[in-house]
Amino acid sequence: MMWILLGIAAWIAGWALNIRLARRPRSRAVSLAVPVIFGATLIVMWEAAVRGFGISPVLLPAPSAIAEEFGHSAHLLREDFVQTVIKGALTGYLIGCAAALVVAVIVDRFDFLRRGLLPVGNFVAALPIIGIAPILVMWFGFDWQSKAAVVVVMVFFPMLVNAVEGLRDTSAMQRDLMRTYAAGYWTTLLKLRLPAAMPFVFNGLKIASTLALIGAIVAEFFGSPIRGMGFRISTSVGLLALDLVWAEIVVAAIAGSAFYGGIALIERAVTFWHPSQRGHG
Repeated sequence: MMWILLGIAAWIAGWALNIRLARRPRSRAVSLAVPVIFGATLIVMWEAAVRGFGISPVLLPAPSAIAEEFGHSAHLLREDFVQTVIKGALTGYLIGCAAALVVAVIVDRFDFLRRGLLPVGNFVAALPIIGIAPILVMWFGFDWQSKAAVVVVMVFFPMLVNAVEGLRDTSAMQRDLMRTYAAGYWTTLLKLRLPAAMPFVFNGLKIASTLALIGAIVAEFFGSPIRGMGFRISTSVGLLALDLVWAEIVVAAIAGSAFYGGIALIERAVTFWHPSQRGHG
């Protein structure tokens, strides 16, 4: 009963504090404090619910048990992070996004490629990962290279579509102005069209950042060496070690959030002139 009352008290306190912060002038500190308080409230309520209702750790471990598992399995979590995030997700992300940007410039240069390649891209982007992952694992082996290949396939076409649309996002008046300055195709591309495409490019980069981590983890379910987040989650579920599964999920969530947040910060610095960035403090 005490734990249930503690959870209710935490919810009331977090709610009241966030309402109070919402009335204050908007600032970076307030914008950061609101989600932190909300997250801390959810963790306390989670702990209270598990302990108060006696929920089995097989069904839902308490946050304290997950934190304890972090300490016990720090070396495993570190190895899995390097294998999945650094080698698989990040490598595939960089290769896939860079290739998509290069192909986008070529597609923009030759219109027949845009009409022929983009429909194929939409078709490939709609393919389920559970269908292509086993094939790529068989092609590239069971180590991180096959996971990176899955990530490349997942991020390439969303990035390509956004980049192509961004390169076309200039008005006829702007292009005519560049022609009056005797600017050729490459000068117009570098001085006008690429800068104008940056909001679309960063939108593709942010979408790809979430797809990359998901793709790398899911690909490890279809074959992996004895390390990696997907491998650890699948084997730990079989052993009913749900605290380790949740620890891996927390690491993946932190890595994905940090990845997305880093791209958003770069976007703000690069596209500060765009209307979507106005009012961001």
